[in-house]
Amino acid sequence: MANGQDGARGAAYRLLRAVLEDHRLIAELTGEEGPLADLDPAERARAQRLALSTLRHLGRAEAVLKPHLRRPPPPPVRALLLLATVEMLEEGAAPHGVVNAAVSLARAGQKTQAMAGLVNAVLRKVADLPRADWDALPPQRLPGWLRGRLDSAWGRAAVTAIEAAHAAGAPLDLTPRDGDAATLAAAVGGVALPTGSVRLTGSVQVSALPGYDAGTWWVQDAAAALPARVLDPEPGERVLDLCAAPGGKTLQLAAAGANVTALDVSGARMARVEENLARTELSADLVVADALDWVAPAPFDAILLDAPCSASGTIRRHPDLPFAKDAATIKPLFAMQAALIDRALALLTPGGRLVYCTCSLLPEEGEAQIDAALGRHPGLTVETPQADWVIPGWIAANGGLRLRPDFWADTGGMDGFYIATLRKSA
Repeated sequence: MANGQDGARGAAYRLLRAVLEDHRLIAELTGEEGPLADLDPAERARAQRLALSTLRHLGRAEAVLKPHLRRPPPPPVRALLLLATVEMLEEGAAPHGVVNAAVSLARAGQKTQAMAGLVNAVLRKVADLPRADWDALPPQRLPGWLRGRLDSAWGRAAVTAIEAAHAAGAPLDLTPRDGDAATLAAAVGGVALPTGSVRLTGSVQVSALPGYDAGTWWVQDAAAALPARVLDPEPGERVLDLCAAPGGKTLQLAAAGANVTALDVSGARMARVEENLARTELSADLVVADALDWVAPAPFDAILLDAPCSASGTIRRHPDLPFAKDAATIKPLFAMQAALIDRALALLTPGGRLVYCTCSLLPEEGEAQIDAALGRHPGLTVETPQADWVIPGWIAANGGLRLRPDFWADTGGMDGFYIATLRKSA
């Protein structure tokens, strides 16, 4: 594959096919043997951006292509047409270069070379679509299995707003190590959010921002930063961060002065936590183990459990998720979440508190888990956060916090989360 834009386009094409045809997650494809392996950092970033943008606007691209196709094309050709359509109409790339590159990719593929002429003819017609017509198309719909569940839980208007938030993508949020969002916002040219995060919009090279090398902040979605704020650890408290990787919450807890133990089953992911602790000059005890089997040396004052989940609240950031997961793949997670709640409560000192959270939009992974836990554990109570940043509309019926991607829509949205504080009886 050639270097430059053609290299990035080719890699984006292979990423897209892996997601659409093999139901792989892009995060699984970025290693040394993946489609991005031979690209320099700028090309890698461009390839991922093109693939993610295509997945984010796939429904729009299919609507544009449909009138120009007599029958559905084979999957490799479909992926090529979708990629080029989004690059022209959403990314604003020059049509001539995009069409030529798409035709070259078609000719280079054994399964696509016979349809290079079709690719050329269709994309030349697509290139004539006015940008206003593209912008007027409805956003990408969630897959039926997920849309139906969310429609039942939150209503059709909310689902439509969530889909619009997904199409808009996600800005970059930072968490300041010292908690001073106003000073960090001034330093990096961002905006301080009411919850204490700092938001930047537009294209940002993270490693070039002031304070990166000094570790004065880390990247963390504003919603993902809230569970640790809800836990609100006191200096010196013994706090367990369960399912800790990639470590943003560990850093928050350590920055607050807690004595943190961070546990995760993945050694590779915990290596990232170790790197981030070193960069920010914070400390925590790191444990690689299965939370359901691990024996703690002593009970903890507080526990933060960010349980494995469908990640359906992060689709605006990871638009490949709906193509790689389905109802069958997420159902086993529900039982695991319940088991982890029970295990966390067993590791908690009497009178201690557990903050349970998932980056999910599904009640089965949030409200329903807490309701079931209350039934299994007499004396357990839910405490609603009283912080001044809590918006009344975020408070769920059972006292937890329910966050959605369409909240804060005018300032860039947030990931979907459920967060609840459980107090163990003394």
